[in-house]
Amino acid sequence: MRTDRTLQLQDAINRRTFLQSACGFGMAAAAGLLSEGSSGAMPDVGKHPVPGRPGLPHFPPKAKRVIYLFQSGAPSQMELFDYKPKLAEYRGQDLPASIRNGQRLTGMTSGQAKFPVAPSIFDFKQHGKSGIWLSNLLPNMATIADEMCVIRSMHTDAINHDPAITFFQTGSQISGRPSIGSWVAYGLGTENSDLPAYVVLTSKGSGRPDDQPLYDRLWGSGFIPTQYQGVKFRNQGDPVLYLSNPPGVSPGIRREMLDELGELNKIEKAAAGDPEIDTRISQYELAFRMQSSVPDLTDTSKESAAVVESYGPDVHRPGSYAANCLLARRLAERGVRFVQLFHMGWDHHGGLPKAIQGQCHDTDQPTTALINDLKQRGLLDDTLIIWGGEFGRTVYSQGGLTATDYGRDHHPRCFSMWLTGAGIKRGYTHGETDDYCYNIVKDPVSVHDLNATIMQMLGVDHKRLTFRYQGRDYRVTDVYGDPIKEILA
Repeated sequence: MRTDRTLQLQDAINRRTFLQSACGFGMAAAAGLLSEGSSGAMPDVGKHPVPGRPGLPHFPPKAKRVIYLFQSGAPSQMELFDYKPKLAEYRGQDLPASIRNGQRLTGMTSGQAKFPVAPSIFDFKQHGKSGIWLSNLLPNMATIADEMCVIRSMHTDAINHDPAITFFQTGSQISGRPSIGSWVAYGLGTENSDLPAYVVLTSKGSGRPDDQPLYDRLWGSGFIPTQYQGVKFRNQGDPVLYLSNPPGVSPGIRREMLDELGELNKIEKAAAGDPEIDTRISQYELAFRMQSSVPDLTDTSKESAAVVESYGPDVHRPGSYAANCLLARRLAERGVRFVQLFHMGWDHHGGLPKAIQGQCHDTDQPTTALINDLKQRGLLDDTLIIWGGEFGRTVYSQGGLTATDYGRDHHPRCFSMWLTGAGIKRGYTHGETDDYCYNIVKDPVSVHDLNATIMQMLGVDHKRLTFRYQGRDYRVTDVYGDPIKEILA
C-alpha cells in the first residue's frame, strides 16, 4: 500500500520530469549570469552587477574585461610575426641535428626521410615607431603595430590540436577542468545582469573550411558550478536557442508561465530538498531577460556606416569572423567580462601559402578594426586583447617543397602571439627564437605564464583563485606559471 510520503515523492519526481522536458529553453541561455540563492523573483534588469567571490579582485585591476581572439588550428609564426631572413640560405637543406638537439620528431612528418627547410615566401617589413616586424599578409595590422605587444617565445606541452587547445583554455591537456573564461566569471562575476559573463563566438575560416572541430567543453565550467560556463552564440538563426517565444506566446504569457513555474519549483524544493532547483529558477529568469537584451545586442542597424564598413565586407555575413569582431565590441561595451572568438582554419599541413592568405583575409582587417573601434570609444585602455593559436608550425616542409608551395607540421617548441590593451606594454617585442625558428633562445613564455598574466590584468592573483575538488585545490595555472613582468606597462 502506498503511503502519503511515497505519493509526495512520486509527485515531486513527476513535476521534475515535466519541468525538465517542457521548459529546458532557459538552461543553456543562463550560464554565466546566475547569482546564488535566487528566490525566483524578477530582479532589477541590467542595473546591478552580479558580484564574484568575496575578496576579489585581489588588487586594483588594469582590465575590466577580456577579448580573446583564438586562432584555432595554429597559425604559422614564420609567415606572420617571426622574421627569419637567414632561412633563405638554408632553403631545401635538411634540418640540422644540432638544431633538433636529439629531439624525436613526432606528428604527421615523423615518417619523412628528410626535413627540408622551407623559408617563408612572404615579405616582412618593420612598422610603426616601434619597428615591429610584420608580414605583408597583415597590411591592416601593420597600421596598429605600435599598439601591439608581440611574444615570439611562446611554448606549450601539447603536440596535437585538441589537447593543445584544451591546455590553453583550462591549464590541462586532459578535458574536464574549468576554462579560463569560467574561472574569470566565477571569480569576478559580471557587470551586466542581462548578459552572460562569458560569451563564445565561433567562425570558420576560408583558408581551410574543413579544419579541426571545436567542442563545447572548451568553454565549459568543469567542476565549477555550471552557471559559470561560456554561452555560445550561434552563427545563424537565434543567437541563443529557445529565446524566441513560440507563435502565439506573448511576453506577458511567458512572464505568467515563469511565475507559475517558480511557484511549482518552490513546492518541489520543499518536497525534494534539491539545491539545484534554486539555480533552475534563476536560469528561467535569465532566459526571460535575455529575450530583450540579446536582440538589442545583435541589432547593428544603429551603428554608423563607417564603423561597420571598417570591419570589412564579411561583416554583413552572420557568423563570420568580421561580424563576430563587431559583436565582441558590442559585448565589451555592455559589460560582458570575457568574450572569446574561436576562428578555425589555421591548420596548414599542405598548401600553406594559399591557405594562410585566406585566413589573413578573414582576420587582418576585422582585428584591426576592433582595436581601433575600442580605442576610439575609450575602451582599449581597460580591455585586454589576446591573439594567437594553440602552438606553432615547423620550419621544415611537410611533404614536397617547391618555389611556391609547402606545408608545415605542428611545432610546440616555439610560436608567436600578441596582446594589446589594458596594462600591456605596446610597440614591444618579447622573446627570441633561433635562426631556424625551432628553439627559444631568450625569454620563454609558457601557457601558464600567459594565463597568469591575463588574471593579473584583471586584478586576480592566479595562485589564490582556487576551487577545491576531490580533495585538491585547483587553479587555472595548475602548479606553476608567473605573470610576464617584461610585457606589463
